[in-house]
Amino acid sequence: MRNLYQEAKSCFLTADPDEKMQLSLEIASAWDAGQLQWQEGELPLEPVLQLNQPGRLEKPELVAAGKVKNRGFKSVQQRAALIHALAHIEMTAVNLAWDSIYRYRQMPKEYYADWVKTAREETQHFYMLRQSLRDMGYDYGDFPAHNELWQMAVTTADDLMARMAIVHRVLEARALDVVPFSVDRFRAIGDKATADSLIIIANDEIGHVNAGSRWFRYCCEQQQVDADAMFFKLIKQYLRSTPKGPFNREARIKAGFSNWEMQELERQDALFKANKLKNN
Repeated sequence: MRNLYQEAKSCFLTADPDEKMQLSLEIASAWDAGQLQWQEGELPLEPVLQLNQPGRLEKPELVAAGKVKNRGFKSVQQRAALIHALAHIEMTAVNLAWDSIYRYRQMPKEYYADWVKTAREETQHFYMLRQSLRDMGYDYGDFPAHNELWQMAVTTADDLMARMAIVHRVLEARALDVVPFSVDRFRAIGDKATADSLIIIANDEIGHVNAGSRWFRYCCEQQQVDADAMFFKLIKQYLRSTPKGPFNREARIKAGFSNWEMQELERQDALFKANKLKNN
């Protein structure tokens, strides 16, 4: 029987986007068909050799986040650059899902099922956004991209709790706040296809962040720590500041945020904005 971890590793290391996405869907289908062994298999590589870089081609060029510019809605090129940035996030999310399967062992079967499902949906998101790019005369790799999401995945790699909290409940959760705005903008300029794709992505991302919330809280239960307090402790440990609003409270509650967490996020955001206004 094929092994889930070996398949996840193979997909993660595949460089060509077309081959990676095809393999991602094939692995997900094999999992659904009960064709993948998951109780045992090749152990993750030793820390010094861990899979800290996914397979990728030379394009897109990876640059510092501040150098990724010209994204917006004023021109076709700006809109294409925005869609390209979203497509790169989805590419990274596919790698993240398979890495989360390969890297972390001895978890309940439901954990692996969550990330296989996430990998499939992120793959479908990439396909949709790439089609929008192609409809505009561009393709994936035509614009530079930044790698901050994956860099944080590497930073938190040795701590599943931190990976779930920071990568999924902070960085990925930002999509819950900003994608609905982009849907409205694409609708306003008559790009119904992209707007419809973003609606699907926004709805699916609630489930992905919810998976992060579920396994973050699972880790907290295993270690007998308070999840709400630990979330903000990890933010302080790994990030320079707390997430900035406005927040999509309804989507975040569906994605597993507690009312207390939302109140604390909103309180800290209001405090940050008041201090900024005072200093200006």
